[in-house]
Amino acid sequence: MRRLLLLFFLLAALFSASKARAQGGPPFITDDPGTPGNHHWEINFGWIANHNPGQSYYEIPDADMNYGWGNRIQLKYELPLAAGTNANDSTGVGLGESLLGIKMRPYERHTAGEPPSDENMKFSLGFYPQASINNPTSSVRRGIVEAGPQYYLPMEMTAKIGPISLNGEVGRWIGNANEPDQWGRGLIAGREFNDAFELYGELYDLQAINRIGNQPKQRAFTLDVGGRRSLDRANHIRLLFMGGRALQAVTPENGEPSWIAYLGVQFLLGPKQKEVPGQRP
Repeated sequence: MRRLLLLFFLLAALFSASKARAQGGPPFITDDPGTPGNHHWEINFGWIANHNPGQSYYEIPDADMNYGWGNRIQLKYELPLAAGTNANDSTGVGLGESLLGIKMRPYERHTAGEPPSDENMKFSLGFYPQASINNPTSSVRRGIVEAGPQYYLPMEMTAKIGPISLNGEVGRWIGNANEPDQWGRGLIAGREFNDAFELYGELYDLQAINRIGNQPKQRAFTLDVGGRRSLDRANHIRLLFMGGRALQAVTPENGEPSWIAYLGVQFLLGPKQKEVPGQRP
């Protein structure tokens, strides 16, 4: 575990160069305060895996749709086709939970004396309340998805200190009679090598606060590396990829994943920005 943590911080030092601009959201677990922009869409189709010897969960695929309502608000709707496998190698497939959310970025600070932009943003803070709701299917009864509803109340931030850029998230999942409350905590450090390629390292910890019945407390403490690669010249279509593993011992009972992965495609859509006379493209 110490070696893996050391690897993460080495990756953070490598990725945090002058063009470093850590970004959360797909393919990562940690999100960030960023929004698509007014009247712009960010649509992600991802194949997601979380493998544990006792119970594995897959989204095949996950459809994640986000719309920019103004420059600081994002509306979200997410719906996966889910597959769950238990310790007896019995697999069920069904509709996953609907995830609805609204992201708000009330504060951002830029380099003094320069026009505000993503490149000169020094700090930003956002909130992203979300609700996970079961659909009227048999997925809960068949053990494919968790019983809902559940609610997530996270706070996200980005900061740049000198050449180092970081993206962090802290949030609380509010469970129900069948699912425990949980803390979610994530940290990303990364580098945008050029306009077409980004690479990041992520630490994420999802830990149950209370127990449900006699079940042991669940935890997923993971390290992963992933990024985004543009597939067209306009950077409107991007390949998303991520792979990682647990930092603690994995057992069929504790919820730690032996490996996690994300492979998907992102579409960035919206009206063309008007050119300002005299401004270089």
